[in-house]
Amino acid sequence: MALLWPFATAAVAVNLFLLGLIGLSIGLPTMQPVTALWLSLPLGLPATWLSARWVASLIAEAERD
Repeated sequence: MALLWPFATAAVAVNLFLLGLIGLSIGLPTMQPVTALWLSLPLGLPATWLSARWVASLIAEAERD
């Protein structure tokens, strides 16, 4: 799970930044990239846990076949 954390956190940061850009179209202020990075640090933990569970289920499914 520790190996997945940087990748999941980076994916969360990119998604938060893009969500901020989408918010611009409805009149919300944009989210700065640094803000997205800071917010992604705590949000990266649940994303890592979920992606680790998903990968484990894929491995279990592959071993069944």
